[in-house]
Amino acid sequence: MRWMLLLFMSLSLPVLAELDYSLKPRQIAEDTWLLEGSTDNFAKTNGGNIVNTAFIVTEQGVVVIDTGPSKRYGEAMRKAIASITEKPVIEVLLTHHHPDHVLGNQAFSDVPISALAGTTELLQQQGDAMSENMYRLVGDWMRGTEAVLPTRTLTPGVRSFGNHDFRLLGLGGHTGADLAILDQKTGVLFAGDLVFYQRALTTPNSPGLAVWLADIATLQGLPWTLIVPGHGPVATDQQPFEQMRDYLGWLDQLMRDGAANGSDMAEMIRSPIPERFTGISLSRYELIRSVSHLYPRYERAQMPRVDSAANK
Repeated sequence: MRWMLLLFMSLSLPVLAELDYSLKPRQIAEDTWLLEGSTDNFAKTNGGNIVNTAFIVTEQGVVVIDTGPSKRYGEAMRKAIASITEKPVIEVLLTHHHPDHVLGNQAFSDVPISALAGTTELLQQQGDAMSENMYRLVGDWMRGTEAVLPTRTLTPGVRSFGNHDFRLLGLGGHTGADLAILDQKTGVLFAGDLVFYQRALTTPNSPGLAVWLADIATLQGLPWTLIVPGHGPVATDQQPFEQMRDYLGWLDQLMRDGAANGSDMAEMIRSPIPERFTGISLSRYELIRSVSHLYPRYERAQMPRVDSAANK
């Protein structure tokens, strides 16, 4: 019996050894380090590492922005932080509740994990289901991962961490509860998933594209010097905002026109994608998902109100 156990362990160890995120922090500003994910979809080959996370080394200690897609990622992130500084992690700030941003929380359970009230509520409602779905998508990378709720509620305003003053903005275009963070010392804007760049945006919890467009205008008006999107490369120019505005405007108009013309969902998901968006990662895949998430609202808006007609 013992030899069978040893054989099983010898077969499984190489597989587990391959599950290494190999996170490499890259300094993008003073005291500020980025862990950049790919712009691909969730897959067993990437362990869900499709997200940008970051940490800032302040005089007081290290502030972490988002914890990644799994317990294993969170643990790798802590090792990456330790390779840069001996200062302790003092707080985690979560931009929103989606699994690729929060399922590393277990690795930071010894420090305050802070989020907007709406983010905590959404994670409480959806966290277990999101964790189970991630298991299906990326397999053993998720081993031991459970959803851990924030322990501290954030309110918009300015919070100081040592020599860094963070302006916290409570927005909502992506999920209804989206935190954006402007480090007023460096001008780095952590936009979370309010900004996707060179990667098609996702819409499963969006309250509406008009809300999202208003958020983009708010962020663009801030005194930023560098933008860290939730997905995609960092930028020092307006391109991420311009691409987001262009894409959101096109998607909104596409579905308005489709609903007005009586197009069904099957027709909408086959809509041609403008050439300027074809180079964006996952553009067709996310169009299909966005139509399924949002198009019924556009269809309902075109329906005549029976109660109003009956009262005339």
